[in-house]
Amino acid sequence: MNHGKTNIAAGLLFLAAFMAYGFLLIYLRDFAPGKEQWIADYGLGTHFEARLAHVHGNLFALMNVMIGFLLLKLPIGATSAKWVSWLALAGMLMPIGIVAEIVLSASPALVLAGAISMVVSVAWLGLASWRMRQATA
Repeated sequence: MNHGKTNIAAGLLFLAAFMAYGFLLIYLRDFAPGKEQWIADYGLGTHFEARLAHVHGNLFALMNVMIGFLLLKLPIGATSAKWVSWLALAGMLMPIGIVAEIVLSASPALVLAGAISMVVSVAWLGLASWRMRQATA
């Protein structure tokens, strides 16, 4: 399995989805009936969480594209590449979890799992890159 390619494809598709979600937020702010209340609640509750989901969805999508590219280009061991890839993909559970909290009143478990997964993925990739550099120096 080509893990870098999977991260790039998933990241780009996730980016498209959360860009569309951003357009929904613009609609709610500027055109929807009741937009005045939406604007009044700008920094509160659901509105704030909706913006958090949008920002983190786009950020984590771009991070997956970057991680995927690095996995394709850097000589990182197969085991590390596999774990970094899967953890980065699991990181996208964070913005999905925020949307699930808003829409379904779900628990924040997905948010925490996604956040931890993305941090571990990036740290693991950093350490693998460091070890690679040390081995070639």
